[in-house]
Amino acid sequence: MSLDTARRVLRIEAQAIQDVLARLDNSFVRAVDLLFACKGRVVVTGMGKSGLVGRKISATFSSTGTPSFFLHPAEALHGDLGMLARGDALLAITYGGETQEILNLLESLKRLEIPIVTLTGDPKSTLAEASEVVLDVSVKEEACSLNLAPTASTTVAMAVGDALAVSLLDRRGFQHDDFTAAMLCPASRPKPQCPPRFTKCPPKNSA
Repeated sequence: MSLDTARRVLRIEAQAIQDVLARLDNSFVRAVDLLFACKGRVVVTGMGKSGLVGRKISATFSSTGTPSFFLHPAEALHGDLGMLARGDALLAITYGGETQEILNLLESLKRLEIPIVTLTGDPKSTLAEASEVVLDVSVKEEACSLNLAPTASTTVAMAVGDALAVSLLDRRGFQHDDFTAAMLCPASRPKPQCPPRFTKCPPKNSA
């Protein structure tokens, strides 16, 4: 039974990605253009599961050449709004497009002239109507047996976020050395090669 459930979940989520792939149009290009032209940071926001997806997308942006941070929309209303600045761009993730905490940010975003790219399952939602670019990430069904828990929808949002990040990486000409330069972990860096005359690397204090 567990294997049957796993196969059903993976089929639904794989099909959801195929469906969004078939819907890709010039809106995606415009989203990449807008984020590439951003002179500040790409600020990612979302509530609940969408917020968790947003944190991952923001982290991927940051490690692939697009400066980014995650802004919790509820915390933004209690002082974190000061993290935003003119020149930034906002990537909002909200399946229904009516997340009140994000809608409450619209006035400030307009004042700061911050453009919005929205990933939503409802292109006619309030947030979609207020956005410069809307990417349709709707799904036919969730993989949850109850069709309630965000599963297929979060997978699609994550995948589209990855597509944006990699498209920006390519647009910037971001290379392997750029990626490793941003990694402080020694294990991620190439190991130094020993000179041929040594069978093992000499001690650091050797002459």
